[in-house]
Amino acid sequence: MNHRFEDQVVVITGASAGVGRAAARAFAQRGAKVALLARFSERLEDAREEAEAWGRPALAIDVDVADAAAVETAAEGVEARLGPIDVWVNCAMTTVFGPADEITPAEFERVTQVTYLGSVYGTQAALKRMRERNQGTIVQVGSALAHRAIPLQSAYCGAKHGARGFTDAVRCELIHDGLNVHITSVELPALNTPQFDWCRNRMQEHAQPVAPVYEPEVAAEAILRAAAEHPRELWVGGSTWKTILGNRLAPGLADRLAARMAWEGQLMEDEKDDRARDNLLTPVDKNVATRGRFSAHARKRTWMPSNPARVAAALCGAVALAFGFGLSRGLR
Repeated sequence: MNHRFEDQVVVITGASAGVGRAAARAFAQRGAKVALLARFSERLEDAREEAEAWGRPALAIDVDVADAAAVETAAEGVEARLGPIDVWVNCAMTTVFGPADEITPAEFERVTQVTYLGSVYGTQAALKRMRERNQGTIVQVGSALAHRAIPLQSAYCGAKHGARGFTDAVRCELIHDGLNVHITSVELPALNTPQFDWCRNRMQEHAQPVAPVYEPEVAAEAILRAAAEHPRELWVGGSTWKTILGNRLAPGLADRLAARMAWEGQLMEDEKDDRARDNLLTPVDKNVATRGRFSAHARKRTWMPSNPARVAAALCGAVALAFGFGLSRGLR
């Protein structure tokens, strides 16, 4: 895909590492002026320098997306320095990994503030400006777990489910008002990002993504495609398709499969987690970049149809036809 964003202003939250940093670099490669929003100024500056290496201006803003006023101030600063915002990408997240009854109310609140309300505040800041100009695109970086929750991820799954509902409501409002402003979701699979080395973990074992795992650059390409083509949703990776469709067709079975497979699948049995710090409340002072520790098994590309709803309907129709054909033969 060769989508170009020449001289467009792109804002990315959570841009100091992982998917956000990979997306910032990808937008800069394609001609965009990039604003990187995140905590921890040292890592942000490194990410800014990466983006500027492609010859376009970049701006780093140290901000906690859980602070609505700070997000609004950041948006003002972006437009003052780089120009009108064309694309806003909500990518910031944090989580607590463990059983729901072992996560404190304060921890649930913090995850919700960053992962859910952070996307709300970013969307509001973007809409305030895009409505006036009647143009722009907001990309919500979602997850297959926004459709199918799994054990040990109640805080994150709850926040992502909330963000998905919020996004659907905003989309309806934009359609009602007849605006040329788009909001789209990119539903991601398991990714090889640094989050597993710095998220708060209530388990004794180290956390890991459930296979298959993809490199964050795969997610970045999907974000660029969503920004350029603005489909309603973009499902990334075969595992995401299986997760979403499987949950729609047989949610009870999906519950049992998740209970049986996802618990152990997220734990590294041969490695204990004895970290003293995590990034829930304050940034971890590790100068990590885009990828985590799972590159040896991570996939670097995947299939991404631009209209998952249409393909999903076709697949469901094929399943129904096959079932009906089999039933008719059985009756004969």
